[in-house]
Amino acid sequence: MTPTLAGRVPFFDYRHAFLSEEEDLVRIFRDVGHRGAFILQDDLGRFEQNLAQFVGARYAIGVANATDGLHLALRAAGVGPGDEVIFPSHTMTATAAAIYFAGAVPVPVECGPDHLIDPEAAAAAITPRTRAIIPVHLNGRTCAMDELTQIAARHGLILIEDAAQALGSRYRGQATGTFGAAGVFSFYPAKLLGCLGDGGAVVTNDGAIFERLCQLRDHGRGAGGEVAAWGLNSRLDNLQAAILDWRLSTLPEAIERRRDLAQLYRQRLAGIDELALPPAPDEDLDRYDVFQNYEIEARDRDRLREFLNAEGIGTLLPWGGKAVHQWERLRFGAQLPHTESLFERLLLLPMNTSLEDHGVHAICDAIDRFYRSA
Repeated sequence: MTPTLAGRVPFFDYRHAFLSEEEDLVRIFRDVGHRGAFILQDDLGRFEQNLAQFVGARYAIGVANATDGLHLALRAAGVGPGDEVIFPSHTMTATAAAIYFAGAVPVPVECGPDHLIDPEAAAAAITPRTRAIIPVHLNGRTCAMDELTQIAARHGLILIEDAAQALGSRYRGQATGTFGAAGVFSFYPAKLLGCLGDGGAVVTNDGAIFERLCQLRDHGRGAGGEVAAWGLNSRLDNLQAAILDWRLSTLPEAIERRRDLAQLYRQRLAGIDELALPPAPDEDLDRYDVFQNYEIEARDRDRLREFLNAEGIGTLLPWGGKAVHQWERLRFGAQLPHTESLFERLLLLPMNTSLEDHGVHAICDAIDRFYRSA
């Protein structure tokens, strides 16, 4: 555990991502550097194989970041100009940006009580131009994929999963990212599996999509180096892949630690009527949640956040406090009343493996004091 200022609980301690494993990370850096293995080397291939095995997919392909992954997955699946793609407005703008830069039209819809895409809202938004749906598995929880896959099958739509926050989560025993044509993961440093910079991966069971992704991420080049089509430069750095492959071996233990922290939050905060909490780790037998974030709904949210900040406790408003359709300069013009109301209450509490039990107790004590004094 790296030291923090006395009495303070940061939202995420980025130093910890390096200092807690400094010796091993330096060893990996030296090994890769001594071999001169920087781009598309064995470390990347090994990580891709191990990641595919971890989620139960046939293929995995490392890319520069998850936004690129979504963009390339859409293009590899044949989504392009004139197509509409449905997505939940409760997500990072990157989800919509990937649709936009694929040449398609992003169509935002409501989320449900679980903060994930509302299948009924998705179904209601389908038009003759709809080509795909992007479920976003937020906070380490998988969407209702049985309903969404049925909707997609009924209307002949493509499913591309934005699983940036959900590596390791499952729905009815199946791994997130493996329900649709492709699934995309993020390796941003604060994610469940993080590298020391940007990184991402796409998983798929479709051989044609995999081959197209290989071309798209590497200037359109195929396996023999022949340029088969226009492509981009979106390769996961080999050094980052070596780090990720090493960290992947301990990801199950890190996930269990997050679930323990979520259980502790639940025990301490369940009696506060002013809060709405995510389900406890074993409450929903259909889901195995991995708790990338601990997202709550809080009455008098803004004053609570100010109080916690004064107590030295870091919190975060999801996506800067706005759903995608609420960013005026993106010109969506949509009205999503449930999502808009939800964003007046949403708050992220610290949730990461650098957080110790006493930190959770300090956070919960402060929240309890705030509402008792209100």
